[in-house]
Amino acid sequence: MTTPAAAFDLLDPVLGHHIVNSLGWRSLHPLQEQAIDPLLSGQDAVLLAPTAGGKTEAAAFPLLTRMNQRGWKGTSVLYVCPLKALLNNLHPRLQTYAGWLGRTVGLWHGDIASTKRRRILTQRPDILLTTPESLESMLVSTHVDHHAFFSGLHSIVIDEVHAFAGDDRGWHLLAVLERLARVAGRPLQRIGLSATVGNPDDLLTWLQGSGHGTRPGQVIAPHLADGERESLRRVAEGTASASPPGDIELDYVGSVSNAATVIAALHRGEKRLVFCESRRTVEELGEQLRLRGIITFLSHASLSVDERRRAETAFAEARDCVIVSTSTLELGIDVGDLDRVIQLDAPATVASFLQRIGRTGRRPGTLRNCLFLAVSEEALLSSAALLLQWSRGWVESVLAPPEPRHLIAQQLLALCLQEHRVGEHLWQQWWNGLTPFRAGAEPVVNHLIQEGYLDRDDGLLFIGPEAERRYGHRHCMTLTAVFTAPPEFTVFNGRTEIGRTDPDLLTEEIEGPRRLLLAGRNWQVTYIDWHRKRCFVEPADEGGRARWNGFGAERVRSFTLTRAARDVLLGEDPPVRLTKRASLRLAEAREALLDTVHPGGTLIVRRDGGDVRWWTWAGHRANATLSATLPSVIVPHRRTNGDWIRLRADLTSSRWQAALRDAQANLALPEVADYAIRGLKFSEALPPRLAEATLAARLMDAAGAQTVLAESIRLSTLTER
Repeated sequence: MTTPAAAFDLLDPVLGHHIVNSLGWRSLHPLQEQAIDPLLSGQDAVLLAPTAGGKTEAAAFPLLTRMNQRGWKGTSVLYVCPLKALLNNLHPRLQTYAGWLGRTVGLWHGDIASTKRRRILTQRPDILLTTPESLESMLVSTHVDHHAFFSGLHSIVIDEVHAFAGDDRGWHLLAVLERLARVAGRPLQRIGLSATVGNPDDLLTWLQGSGHGTRPGQVIAPHLADGERESLRRVAEGTASASPPGDIELDYVGSVSNAATVIAALHRGEKRLVFCESRRTVEELGEQLRLRGIITFLSHASLSVDERRRAETAFAEARDCVIVSTSTLELGIDVGDLDRVIQLDAPATVASFLQRIGRTGRRPGTLRNCLFLAVSEEALLSSAALLLQWSRGWVESVLAPPEPRHLIAQQLLALCLQEHRVGEHLWQQWWNGLTPFRAGAEPVVNHLIQEGYLDRDDGLLFIGPEAERRYGHRHCMTLTAVFTAPPEFTVFNGRTEIGRTDPDLLTEEIEGPRRLLLAGRNWQVTYIDWHRKRCFVEPADEGGRARWNGFGAERVRSFTLTRAARDVLLGEDPPVRLTKRASLRLAEAREALLDTVHPGGTLIVRRDGGDVRWWTWAGHRANATLSATLPSVIVPHRRTNGDWIRLRADLTSSRWQAALRDAQANLALPEVADYAIRGLKFSEALPPRLAEATLAARLMDAAGAQTVLAESIRLSTLTER
């Protein structure tokens, strides 16, 4: 193994000089030392470290060295991030590092002015910071000679790679990377930067795409030394281990207003970051904090770019203040020297919690900390369950969503825009055998041709009239965006853009003036431009409302976290500080749900009045799978509950046993609602049965359902109290 001193000596001498003298570093972090040799040799890698673990430098220093050693010209490194704000934050730092070696860094995303983009095209930077969607736009743009621009490309860094890998943006990213490699004419080194995940080796396999098995790659994670990496794999499968240290407290407050009172009273003089699970809650909490005289800033996706930047800049420079945010500030954006993280209700995953608590404890002598404030009993139970799983050392495995057929359609159309004409038997070569683009993609291609999305002539495929009609507006921007967003109205105060709001707030019947809550302030609507989807407002004292509706999957609780909630109800507390209010409410929940849990399996509870519920405590996806598999004994329910399934009131033991025998032999795919299909972007470019099958596969939890079916089932008959 290369020694730390020897590893440092592998870096460019000028770079080494500035690391010591300009940064004042006496040494590199272990991750940075261990990354030098493999990255210099061109290996693929996943660099794994907690938040603020120096991952950016671990990738940048070897790549800058390799750039100079090999004499790379033009844009040779792409640095890809999931958020534009993260790119903005990283740009000056990478610009400094590159400048030491006479190299340049450019920034390209949707908020960058066209004049700056034209300058990038004529004066290609050595490193380009961008998003996958912007890369797609460059590939299909008639203003970008992508073959010339990307001809010198050698390496790609994907920051927060776990944030991509778990959803469709990850499949989109992999597909774009394969196309870039073909444009560049060489395999591209892929380097993923990630916080702790439960399956880092699988993440590397996913990141390598078609190059897995043909290109060298490794996970570099020095903080998982002495067998911890194997332990992490085991705990991801359910085996307990010790939790990392931290100052964690769980409180029950009962409402957003009470949460604001607690936040206003605690930690005066400190910088506090509050995470909420919805934009609406961010707005409501922000308003309540300002009413209590707290200097408050807000950040979420429906605020204007300038509004978010003002908040992030002010928060980075202020001391006694609070910033309230959705997950937009969960990733590596620098918000300065943070004292406290406060979590309203429970985040969706343990991985999110680790990202958020990692914002604190960066100063010597301080601990990472997080105060949970639950505004409902359900949120309290979810928070306790998540903290219990965290204490066991468990973190979710990052898994790519199965069967991304809609993205196959999107990529085929994007490729035809990029190359104008593609051979009908050669299109698969562009993805070099990447899993979704193998033989199973043929039905999607045939459908695109049949429906006029693609035309075919003399063995060549090209954009058809239906694609022009649906996606041809504004230079096919809708084709390069992977996610469907519901229409929103842009809100202006004079010429200043405040953000965007849901049109329902502008159309519903109300008495009196129409008022909005946006950027933590109240506004009265003065004029609505329906054609341009603009809304003009002026300040108001009170009465504003915030709301956003969205397509796509509802928030669901996994099998593991739902079972952890059952463990809490059975009496197991997470090893964190519980306030008296939290302890009292948990005791009340345990009493109320006493007859729905037992540690050896599941319960069927029949109450007076014919209400029969099967308390599986298996999570939404497993229960959706079980409901589809047992139609003869299930009462159809519009929304799946993660804790229980409603059974027929006339259920008999013989019918139940027969249904179970059939279920154990053959699980069924969950039913998919029409609104969910409409929310799947590009679903209209798929045969209806394939669009439904795509979503059904993503709703299914076969392992969870099979676990439930293998457990003992007890029958309990209760009378109403």
